[in-house]
Amino acid sequence: MLGDIITSKTRIKLLTRFFLNPSSTAYLRELAAEFGVSTNGVREELRQMVDSKLISHEKAGRQILYRANEQHPLFPELHSMVQKSLGMDQVIESVLNRLGDLEEAYLIDDYAAGRDTGIIDLLLVGHINQYHLNDLSRKTERYIGRKIRSLVLTRDEFTNLEAKLKQRPHLLLWNGTSCSHASLIER
Repeated sequence: MLGDIITSKTRIKLLTRFFLNPSSTAYLRELAAEFGVSTNGVREELRQMVDSKLISHEKAGRQILYRANEQHPLFPELHSMVQKSLGMDQVIESVLNRLGDLEEAYLIDDYAAGRDTGIIDLLLVGHINQYHLNDLSRKTERYIGRKIRSLVLTRDEFTNLEAKLKQRPHLLLWNGTSCSHASLIER
């Protein structure tokens, strides 16, 4: 979807990286290595995005750390566009409508860090109907063109693993009654 309106593949990767999970941060060389492109190409795109105030930057020692500018007037729309382009809106809607007693849903690992690797890792907390989850995952995968891996935990299992989960990239997608854009598991 984004490729139809934005011609720069590097810019699309940067938008995905920063606007899927706005709390994620990255350095120039880290981004160039992740995208498999030269630092010059990434540097130019970052400069343009900083000049337009879509992303912000701060000095961290000898390096510059970049992140999405959540205060930009277009932030909510870009965040939504990135989620839709990756099919996250379909995943969340499908999961919530058919799975049973879902308490919380998290996006973890690569996608939570803003990396579009083609495999969406979900952590689901609650009592989930495994048959419906498998069926739903297959159907949603065909629709969005990405693989979905799910880890289902009970509340007790989640509580026991929570400290380890905090060390991994994660994004709270849903809890109880509302969608959330929280970036850390907070209790």
